[in-house]
Amino acid sequence: MPAPTLAQVPEPAVPPEGSPLLQARDVSKRFGGVHALERVTFTLHPGEVVALAGDNGAGKSTLIKIISGVFRPDEGEIVYEGRTVDFENPQAARDQGIETIYQDLALADNLDVGANVFLGREPMRRVPHPRWGLPVIDRRQMREAAALALEPLDIHLDRLDRPVRALSGGQRQAVAISRAIHWKARVLIMDEPTAALGVPEQRKVMDLIRSLKGSGVGVIFISHNLGDIFAVSDRIVVLRRGVKAGERAIGEANPDEIVRLMVGG
Repeated sequence: MPAPTLAQVPEPAVPPEGSPLLQARDVSKRFGGVHALERVTFTLHPGEVVALAGDNGAGKSTLIKIISGVFRPDEGEIVYEGRTVDFENPQAARDQGIETIYQDLALADNLDVGANVFLGREPMRRVPHPRWGLPVIDRRQMREAAALALEPLDIHLDRLDRPVRALSGGQRQAVAISRAIHWKARVLIMDEPTAALGVPEQRKVMDLIRSLKGSGVGVIFISHNLGDIFAVSDRIVVLRRGVKAGERAIGEANPDEIVRLMVGG
């Protein structure tokens, strides 16, 4: 079956003005005897960047995997655009406008930019023939759509037909973000987006996040770099050993306080 084009993707429901875009309410998750999350509450509004901070094993990855449909919570609920949701898998979350960009970006290095934007959802066209038409992937449509998705990010690539392995780290990050933009993401989860990038490319990613914020996308930002967190976030939620250790508005916190919440000092 042909993948839906941008015009065919249903418009997302818009919550009442001022209401949260996404909420995790008293969410718990256990793996055997390990309590990965215990009654964690989390809120994200449209056009807001909320950072998740915490040491390794704090529960950050578990929380975003529940939000993105990888795991189901043992207790609690996820409320998205005003309704309780129970995603069966990550594709169900993506279909509703929740996209995740992991540290490895999940890009196919041998494919070009357009093919990566449409990965798994390729549009098809039929080759003209007097009797029948053979369906083929519409690569021109994919590249044109990719160019449009990159435009608001102020990313200009001289060629969209090159494999993404030929791009810089910042450009690759932009391709992953443009995929979310094309599929009308309302929530974008970014897991360590500046890891392994040089300083100029880190700054470019920060600019991309600010651009997303300005367009009304809610961003969940995971990073061990407190400098990046303070540079781009509106609020910081700190997790420690599976529980919510604290939450601070960015203007009311300092790095030393966040570290104390992370380590329990």
